[in-house]
Amino acid sequence: MQALRRRSCCMRPRGKDGEPFHDGGHGEHGGRKNRIVLFASERRCFVDYCVEHESEVLEQGHLLHSELTGQIIAAAVEVHRELGPGLLESAYQACMCRELSLRRIDFRTEVALPVDYKGIHLDCGYRMDLVVAGTIAVELKSIDKIVPIHQAQLLTYLRLSGMRVGLLVNFNVSILRQGIIRRIL
Repeated sequence: MQALRRRSCCMRPRGKDGEPFHDGGHGEHGGRKNRIVLFASERRCFVDYCVEHESEVLEQGHLLHSELTGQIIAAAVEVHRELGPGLLESAYQACMCRELSLRRIDFRTEVALPVDYKGIHLDCGYRMDLVVAGTIAVELKSIDKIVPIHQAQLLTYLRLSGMRVGLLVNFNVSILRQGIIRRIL
């Protein structure tokens, strides 16, 4: 069973109840982003998701493909727990493939992503690291810090592939929850 809790994403001061103080403005996110903390009961780990739109939180408080993304995140946590930070992206990708196989989760790796331009299919060399169950794009990184261009890359992959859910996982962090971003189109 998964519990869902909503909080403000802005780094505002918080009151005793944990809720942010509101100064009447829209903060750094224009009032449209919320932080959703998802507790996975299997591993008792939690991950912060920075959510773009209110429509991502579906009826009954669940995120789109939340169970499957929870399984992917649990697999990533296991890989990070075994290996720690500091390896190359290719090592983490191989280990993620092994972990997903052990968990019997369907996936494809290095999936080609063509660009359609004015009716022509162009192979521009885009490759998604992992596509899980044909519905979730997973982009793996082993970098110092996730910057906006990495998030833009994931969003571009989602747009070009027609998928709605993507995970950006940076293994080069001491605590993996600090390196996971979930995006929905």
